[in-house]
Order: sequence, then structure tokens, then C-alpha cells
Amino acid sequence: MKGNEFLDKMELIDPAYVEAAAVAPQKRRRSRLYRVAAVAASLLLVLSLGFGTYAYAAEVREYNAAVQFFNDHDLSTEGLTRTEIKKVYRDITTKSFSYDKTAEVIRSSLTNEKVDGYEILQENPTPEELENLWNYKNYSGFFPAPAPEETGIHYKYRSEYTELIHFEGSYLEKYDGKTLLWSAFVPEFGIGGYSVVSDGVIAYGKTDPFSDMPSFRAWMAKFDENGTLIWKLPTDTGCEHEYVAEILENDDGSYTVISYGDFKDLCFHKYTKDGRRTHLQKTEIGSGGIRKIVRFDDGYLVQVGNEFWGNERIVKTDSDGNVTESFSYTAEDALYYITDMIEFQGKIYLSAYAVPKRSDDRPSFGGRYEISAILEYLYENNIGEISSEELTPMVRDNYTAILLMCDPRTGEPQEFFSAKGSLGGKLSLSDSGKLLWNVESITATFFSPATSSFTIGGSCYVFEYTFDTDGTLIGQKKTGEVTSFRR
Repeated sequence: MKGNEFLDKMELIDPAYVEAAAVAPQKRRRSRLYRVAAVAASLLLVLSLGFGTYAYAAEVREYNAAVQFFNDHDLSTEGLTRTEIKKVYRDITTKSFSYDKTAEVIRSSLTNEKVDGYEILQENPTPEELENLWNYKNYSGFFPAPAPEETGIHYKYRSEYTELIHFEGSYLEKYDGKTLLWSAFVPEFGIGGYSVVSDGVIAYGKTDPFSDMPSFRAWMAKFDENGTLIWKLPTDTGCEHEYVAEILENDDGSYTVISYGDFKDLCFHKYTKDGRRTHLQKTEIGSGGIRKIVRFDDGYLVQVGNEFWGNERIVKTDSDGNVTESFSYTAEDALYYITDMIEFQGKIYLSAYAVPKRSDDRPSFGGRYEISAILEYLYENNIGEISSEELTPMVRDNYTAILLMCDPRTGEPQEFFSAKGSLGGKLSLSDSGKLLWNVESITATFFSPATSSFTIGGSCYVFEYTFDTDGTLIGQKKTGEVTSFRR
């Protein structure tokens, strides 16, 4: 899959996949992976076909032949009248392909590859859960998530300003539980993240955007386990604007640094242990930035673009950063938002959520696309206030969490799990090597039309689902963690 095939490789599962499940998990058999390119090819044939008048006996024979043809070619007659079945049969057998229903039938049966689907059922929030969330509510009507207490060895970073706008520098701090072990001051750049390596930690960030500088550069600084500075340097890729997305340690002790420059370039750097660069590869990937990086085999999978701009995709690179393939995910009636990605047992797992797709002529309500259907309903019915008890079911009906298990070579989904009323959260591995999927179940919401940054807020209880090495769901629990919902 190269060149133009990078874009829009496939359509995903019909969002009706969640409607028929009665128990959890329940296997679905009708969800399919559609190939848009094949449909487009079938529509290129536009020859005309004339229809005559048939006697009743001839009509019966033709109908029976049409049904047999549908059965022989694994085509579905669902939703078609007797006349439509015959028309599709004639349209295909005469190679006319001019009847509009033919495209629908072909598209629903283009491939024998079926994506097995399982729905995870969650109970609606109980009154006790709603009361617990209400206790988190503060004066502004927000539902802040309580921060979990950090234990063991961990790092924190912070920046200091004078008069709120002048950048003074950043601090990287190492803790054991609540005990501060050391603090290192970095005046050159604002720390935005760090990577723990075998012999210390590497902080990365960029020159402060609030300074008088017209651009910002990416920087890195390595410290040993005791907080002693080993080296500190800018990335020097030639980009006027750049930030580091991630630093990965390689088996030989070297580092792969992945950054995004000038709002368009994917930059791959390689550094030795002592901070000497040995490789730089820049590839233009367009706007939207880098969201997630996963090492796979001898290369990487990089989630790039922006879902709100419609260019979100996953690019596959070799170990030097050369883009070899690209995967994008869409569906006819739903939009998919990828929230996390991980490699597990030779497959790529994508955590995501789906919302109904709206027609282009529907109002967007200031870019709040995900909840535009809800806002349109409130607007058209002159509803300026609505209780959480009324609003929350509407919001839950709008969202479905999805876990996709994909072939890393083709990007094609092979199985999926879904949970209605939820958002797909982070993916991680347990200490015993199991896959953990966090699902944020929308529990309580509130309507806040006067707030500039969001219109519907609320909170979610986090459920954790455990999968074994075969991708089988083997456990689930409510973690007690609460996350914020803002749209």
C-alpha cells in the first residue's frame, strides 16, 4: 500500500455494530470492512439497460434465478423489494452497473474479510455514583478528577515566570513517593516532557513561546540518576518552530528522537549515548502534529494529523524515519477519534471512540462537532437549561468506545470491542504482560452554554479491561479513577 493508496485505505465498521448485542461479550457477524476503491470502480460502468414486460411465469423464474444468484455470490437481500432484487440481478449479470441499489449491495459484500465484534455492556450510573461525582463539583460547576497519589520513583517538571510572562527557566525533579530526591534547574528551555533511560533521564522541551523570540527551538538535557547534568543541546534541524514528541532508547544504548518541525515536518534523529547526533531524516507529513508513537519491529508507527481537521492517520516508518505506508480510518455514518495506540503480541491496538457523522449542511456550533446533534436539539427546542438526569443519557447515546485490533502490515482491523456511552482511553501493559484498556464511561454531565472553552462538561468513571495474549477479554473492573469530560 504505497503512494496514493496511503490515503483513506478503508472504511471501518458500520456504527450499527452495537445495536444487536444482548449479553456481553457477544460476538457479531455482520460487521464488515469495506473497500471504497472497489465500489468506486464498480460505478464507472454506465451502460444503459432496457427492461421489457414479463409474463408472470417468466417473472417467477427470473426472481428465483436472482435469489439463487444472490445466494451464490454471498449478496444480501436485506431491505430490498422483490423488484429491486431482480433489478440488481440484471444490473450485475449484464455488466451494466447503472442501478443505484447495485452499489449498496456490492459495497455490503465486497470482501469475505469480516471483523468480529464484541460489545461490552456497562450498567447505567447508579444514584450513589452520581452522588459521588456531585461531591467533586466545585463553585464553577466543574467536575474535577481527583489526582491519584503518586508512589515510588517518579519525575515532575515545572516552569517559573516573573510577572506571569517572563520565562525564568524550568525545574526537573525526582521523587520517591512524596520525598524530593533532587531538583535540576534548566534555564534554556521550558520542559514539556521526559524519557527515563537506563542510566538516567532525558528532559525535552522548547524555548519559551512567551519570550521575545519570533520562533521556538527544541532542546534536550540528559541527567544521571543523581541529577547531574550529562549533556544539554538544541536539536538543530533547521526548523524555525519545532518540538520533541518522544525520545526512545535503543538496544545499543543510542537514542531515537522524534520531533515535529515548521508545522509540517516529521523529523527523525539518532544520537549516541553521549549526545552526538548520527542521523537526521525530515519528511513532510502536513499539518496537525504528532500525537502518539509506537515502536514496531525495526520501525515505528506514528499517529499524525488532527481529527478535527480531517487528516488524522497513522504512518509507518522504517528505523531511519522513512515513511513506508500510511493508514487512515473512516466510516460512512460515523467519525472515529483515535486516542491511544500500542503494540501487543504482534498486532497494533487502537483505542478510539465513535460519534455519528453529520451532513455538511448541519450547524457545527463553533467547532463543537462531536456534540453538534445534541446542541442542535437543545437550540431547536429553545432549551437553555437542562438537568444532568436529562442530558447525560443524550450524551451517552452519542459516544461509543472502540478497541481495534489491527494487522500492522496492512492496518486492517481484525477484531474490535465496543462499549456504548464511553470514550476509549489509554492503553498499557500490566506487570504480568497482559493488555489493559481504560474506558471512560460518561457518568454525569452538565450544560454550560456561557463557557467559552466547552459547552457540555462532566465526569467519567474509568473501567479497566484486561486482555490475554490472544486478545481475549479476561477481566474488567471499575478503577475508582474519575476523568473530566469537556466538549
